This record gives sequence, C-alpha cells and structure tokens, in this order.
Amino acid sequence: MRVQLQRDASAGNFAKQLMDIGNGRMEIDESTQCITLPANFCKITESINELVQKVFPNIAQNYKNHQWLSMRAILAAKNIDVNTINFTIQHGIPSEMTTYKSIDTVENQDEVVNYPTEFLNSLDLPGMPPHVLTLKIGVPIILLRNINPPQLCNGTRLSVKKMMNNVIEATILTGKFKGEDDPNDPDRYAIRIQTFIIETELCNHTIFSKRL
Repeated sequence: MRVQLQRDASAGNFAKQLMDIGNGRMEIDESTQCITLPANFCKITESINELVQKVFPNIAQNYKNHQWLSMRAILAAKNIDVNTINFTIQHGIPSEMTTYKSIDTVENQDEVVNYPTEFLNSLDLPGMPPHVLTLKIGVPIILLRNINPPQLCNGTRLSVKKMMNNVIEATILTGKFKGEDDPNDPDRYAIRIQTFIIETELCNHTIFSKRL
C-alpha cells in the first residue's frame, strides 16, 4: 500500500518480488532447494560492514540529514541479525549512547512465580521493543503502536532529537507530517510521551535494520 501511494514503479516491482519470495512463488532449484534472485533484485556483499557501507555510506557525516536517512533501510529476517546490524551502524555515529530498560511484569499476580522477571526480560518478540534499548542522538527509531493517528502510527519512522530519563523527543522522518516533533495538543502530551518510550525500537532501528 505504501509503495502504491508513492507511485514508484521500481519500488512497486521490488515489493512484488519480495511478496513472491515470501509466498513461495519463486521457482526452486530441485538439486539445491534454493531460488535464484533476479539480476536487478540486489547486490551481493561479502560482510555486514560492506553491506552497511553500501546502504549507509559515510554515516558519521550524513546521519543528521533526515532526507538521506528516510531513503535507507536494511531488512533482516531474524532479530539477532537486526541487533548485530544496528549495533554496527550505531557504533559509527559520533554521539553519546543512552540505554533504556523496560519494566516487564505479569498481569496475573498468581502467575508471577511461573514467569520470573529475568525470563520476561529475555523475550525478544516480533513487534515488541527489546528489554535493553540503546540509542544515540540522530539515529532513526520506529514507532510500534498507534499513539496519535494519523501523525504518530505503528510503523512511523522518526529520528532521535533529545533523550531524557523518561522521555525521548524525536522528529518524524517520512510522510505528511515529516519534520514535526513536539505534539501540538498539550492535553495529549503526557499520554504520547508515556507510550512513546515503551513502544519504540531502533530501526533501520534501527535505522538502520528492521525485521521482515
């Protein structure tokens, strides 16, 4: 849908190719049980560092350019790969790192003994932020729930502008509201900020890299 709205023919073709792969419609080589990617589908790299350099060249100089950031992303199928790529890219950004930790609890207090906090903290589920979230000023993050549609919705990409103990201020990177950061309605401010911390993760993390 987002590709169609942008009316980008090449992006639409790429999206179709991704759907064909995901839905198992690509022809499989019976001898290797592998598929052959179209020549225009991608460029092969030998390492994560080479991949990062091709997608985010000179990240240390360009990370403050929101237009530049909004046009780049790396997709990965597994959380462990996402985290590795995000760490690699974030390491090249010259700003101080801040760490946030989630507070995980069981709603039913009778089940607390069966689900210790250490176990809850270890869970890394799709669509949920990690227990430990490390960020730097300027890195992109992705919103994981609807807070104030249509301005702040699940999937909105933002760039971290300022970090405090319990608040992350960020600027919207894409869409109709790109460039906006502070909420316009003070009555909704507390609600939006409270949810914002918990329901974000580093994207193409982060930013950089996102789960498929």
